[in-house]
Amino acid sequence: MNGVLIDDLLTVLPPDRVVTDPDVLRAYAHDEAEWAPHTLPAAMVRPRGAQDVQAVVQQCIKHKAPLVTRGAGTGLSGGANAVEGCVLLAMDQLNTIKEIDPVERLAVVEPGVVNDDLRAACAEQNLWYPPDPASSPWSTIGGNTATNAGGVCCVKYGVTRDYVLGMEVVTGTGEIVRLGRRTHKGVAGYDLTGLMVGSEGTLGVITEITVRLRTKRAPERTVAGYFDSIVAAGEAAAAVAAAGVVPSALELVDRHCLRAVDAWKNMGLSAEADVVLLGRTDTPGEEEAAAMLACFEQAGATWAAMSTDQEEADALFSARRLAYPALERLGPVLTEDICVPTNKISEMLGRIEATAERHDILIANLAHVGDGNLHPLLITPLADESARQRAEAAFTDIINDALALGGTVTAEHGVGLLKREGLVKELSPAVLDMHRAVKNALDPHGILNPGKVFAS
Repeated sequence: MNGVLIDDLLTVLPPDRVVTDPDVLRAYAHDEAEWAPHTLPAAMVRPRGAQDVQAVVQQCIKHKAPLVTRGAGTGLSGGANAVEGCVLLAMDQLNTIKEIDPVERLAVVEPGVVNDDLRAACAEQNLWYPPDPASSPWSTIGGNTATNAGGVCCVKYGVTRDYVLGMEVVTGTGEIVRLGRRTHKGVAGYDLTGLMVGSEGTLGVITEITVRLRTKRAPERTVAGYFDSIVAAGEAAAAVAAAGVVPSALELVDRHCLRAVDAWKNMGLSAEADVVLLGRTDTPGEEEAAAMLACFEQAGATWAAMSTDQEEADALFSARRLAYPALERLGPVLTEDICVPTNKISEMLGRIEATAERHDILIANLAHVGDGNLHPLLITPLADESARQRAEAAFTDIINDALALGGTVTAEHGVGLLKREGLVKELSPAVLDMHRAVKNALDPHGILNPGKVFAS
C-alpha cells in the first residue's frame, strides 16, 4: 500500500519533493510534546506551492491515506505528530514573504516563514506584527495560525486570530480556495478564515496567509518584582488587572525556571528571588508603569522597581524565553497550557503547587499571567516510569482544576493529542457534535490530521 502511494506521489511531483529516507522521516515525525505518540510516516513531501499540496491531497484521497501538516515542529501538544500510513507535509520550503504593504498595513506570507523573520522584515518599514510566542525565533506563521498562537504581548494586543485577514487553503476535497479579505473591514459570509485559525490542520492545508500589521510601537518601560511565593505573585497580577492597567506584557517566572536558566547561562537571576514578575508598558509616560509598580508592592513584593537599564530589562525577558529549553536539560518536560479568569490566577497557582506536592513531581511555572494563561512544566527524571505516571496524573489534575475555576484546557498550544480528553470535559456533547459536523463537512474523506483534537 505504501509503495503504491509513494509511486503515485512520484508521478505527480518532482522527485526532490518526496522524502522516504527513514532517518529523515524520523527527525520530522513528531513535535516537542513529551510522550505524545507518533510513528514514521509513509513518506514526507516538501511542497513548493499550493499546486504541490493539491496533488498530495488528491493522492491521499485516492489512497485513503492520512495527511499530517507540519510547520517547524515546535508544537507542544502532538498536533503535528505522524500517524500510521500518513503522508507528512513539511511546509519549511514555503518560506517566502510575498508582500509587505505599508499603506494597507498587511503582509502576505507563505506558511513556512519564521515568526521573527516576518517581524524583522516589518520593522524595516516601521511596521510591527504583534503575535510573539516564546518559540518566535523558530516557529512559523503557518504553525502559529494552525494553533492560534499567542505570546508575551497578547495580553494587550491579542493572538494570531486577531491578525489573520485571509488565506489560501487546499481543502479536504482537493480544491484550492481563497478565504477572507485584504480590506480592514468585511463581513461577507461566514468567517471561514477565523474557522481555519486554530483548527490544527484538521480542516484544510494553509498555503498562504495575509496578516494585519500595526505601526511600530513606542518603547516599553519595564517593571520587575520579586516575590517569596508564587501565590503572592499571582495576587499582584490580579491586582494589575483590577487597577485597569493593560500591560504590553506581564510574565511570571518561578524559582525552578530561574535556577535552570542560571545553571545553563549563568545569568545570576535566582540569587534574590523565588518568583519574578515582569511587566511592561508601551503607554507614553510613567503613569501606567507606576501603577503596576504599586500593585506589585501592595501584593507583597520583596523588591520591585521600574528598570532604567534597557539591557537589564531585556535580559530578564530573555530569561523568560530561555526557561523552557533550560528546563529540558533537566529531563523530559510535560507542558501544560491552561487559562483561567484573572481573578482565579492566584488560586490556580496554589492548586498547582498542591498538585506537585501530592504527586511528588517537580512542577516549574511560566505564565502569561496578565491574561491568566499558565504554563506549568512537569519535569521528570529520564527513563523514570513511575515519575512519568505521576506526572500524567498531575497533568490531568491541573486540567480538572482549571475547568473547575472556569478556565480552559488550552490557551495557545492547541489540543493535538495531549488535550483530547480535556476537550471532552470542557465542551458539552452538543457542542462537540457541532465541531464534528464542521469536520465532516470540510474533510469528508477523513484524511486531514486524523486522530487529533477529538478523542473519537
